[in-house]
Amino acid sequence: HEIGQDLSLLSVGELSERIGILRDEIARLETELKTKDNTKSAAEALFRRG
Repeated sequence: HEIGQDLSLLSVGELSERIGILRDEIARLETELKTKDNTKSAAEALFRRG
């Protein structure tokens, strides 16, 4: 899937499939964001103590 792609030629099934793929990708991105945020918070706490 390409962001901004013309969707008019896709079937209902193809659109549903892409939505599922994008939802999975969003979940993956959110997980990574939380991981990085937790790492950043831990590092900031460490430097505040020192």
